[in-house]
Amino acid sequence: MSVSDAAFSATGRLTDLICGTHEMNAVWSARQTVQSMLDVEAALARASAVHGVIPANAVEAIVSACNADLIDADTLMSGAASSGNLAIPLVKQLTAAVKSKDADAAKFVHWGATSQDIIDTGTILQLRSTFDVLETGIDELCVALALQADKYRTTPMIGRTWLQQALPITLGLKFAQWLDALTRHRERLAQCRARVLVLQFGGAAGTLASLRDKAPQVAKALADDLKLQLPALPWHTQRDRIAEAATCFGMLIGTLGKIARDISLHMQTEVGELAEPAAAGKGGSSTMPHKRNPVGCAAVLTAAMRAPNLVATVLGGMVQEHERALGGWQAEWEALPDLARLSGGALAQITAIVSNIEVNTQRLAANLDLTNGLILGEAVMLALGDRIGRLDAHTLVEHASKEAVSKGTTLHDVLSNDERVTQHLSSIQLQALLDPANYAGQAAAFVDAALKLHRSNSSRSAS
Repeated sequence: MSVSDAAFSATGRLTDLICGTHEMNAVWSARQTVQSMLDVEAALARASAVHGVIPANAVEAIVSACNADLIDADTLMSGAASSGNLAIPLVKQLTAAVKSKDADAAKFVHWGATSQDIIDTGTILQLRSTFDVLETGIDELCVALALQADKYRTTPMIGRTWLQQALPITLGLKFAQWLDALTRHRERLAQCRARVLVLQFGGAAGTLASLRDKAPQVAKALADDLKLQLPALPWHTQRDRIAEAATCFGMLIGTLGKIARDISLHMQTEVGELAEPAAAGKGGSSTMPHKRNPVGCAAVLTAAMRAPNLVATVLGGMVQEHERALGGWQAEWEALPDLARLSGGALAQITAIVSNIEVNTQRLAANLDLTNGLILGEAVMLALGDRIGRLDAHTLVEHASKEAVSKGTTLHDVLSNDERVTQHLSSIQLQALLDPANYAGQAAAFVDAALKLHRSNSSRSAS
């Protein structure tokens, strides 16, 4: 391997920063995966010594050897290929490292544990770091969304259903809807953390028989050392905790993908209402100088397209055999880290976009007028319905709308020249009914509700 090849190998996948972040990639890096397992081995040695399962004088040599920098990665990878998991060759290298310093201490490496105990608990430690990163990121995004929802609380824009213009809403409502969803994700992640961050420690068949009567004490000490909850019993083939974490990540990515989809649609040249923040070298085309592509949204949508299959992989792996899985557990090893990386990357992208999003209020107003007032037909119909009945009013406004389209004029012009309308609605009333700002319903109140909930949750989190 050349020097340049070695450098490329050390960086991981070349696309790691398109749909990920340095911080989350570090949490699930190869080195951190190994170090997390070694942290479990070190804690196991300390817990076992406290309760007399292994000699106290063996601990120092074991703990000092639990350093990922001492592990040969190539040997570990080739060993995992033949052993079926990382823990077996890792323990072999760890034992050799301890033996080189203290032959007697080496006898007590990995005492009482099975490979899955080390791998699962190491994964839980990485999930804890993942939750920390995501919780901070969600808080930052919620703050950014709240600011935008408040700023554009009453700014009219067209609402769209089935990709067609529907009725007026406000831009603030758009941000508030996103905020409301992220508020639930914040709560969901906190609940997930409480259930997922538990020790895995059951020994060969989930009975801890190898530790005899010291099993409960060692398990408790190990959990305390790692600052994890001690579950009622080991969960080697009960994968609901891992599946819950994967599903939470998948749902979070889905919500972030919905935001990215909306923003990218608003960025279309023909719409032009919103735009990702401009930055040097961002969003350009290799051939078309005028292009400004929604590259941040593209990264998030990439994550949203990948996430469902990754979640399905973890859910499919829940159906496991007896006391140790044959394939289902192993399928988590790539799917779960990928979901975590995608969650962190999508969250960072959306936060950056929302924080400095560009809003074109002129385009918002222009797009409200694209139909020459047809979008306010419902408002006129309801007002007329109070006088002549809903069905007759609907028929009248429907015919007026078709006439406006056929003549290329505004709905106001047609209605204001129809005596059946003007005998019930004055010119001033008609103009008010055809003003989009007057037909946003409870949009402002809904924004206020989302902001109130956000502030309440933020206060609880701070206290």
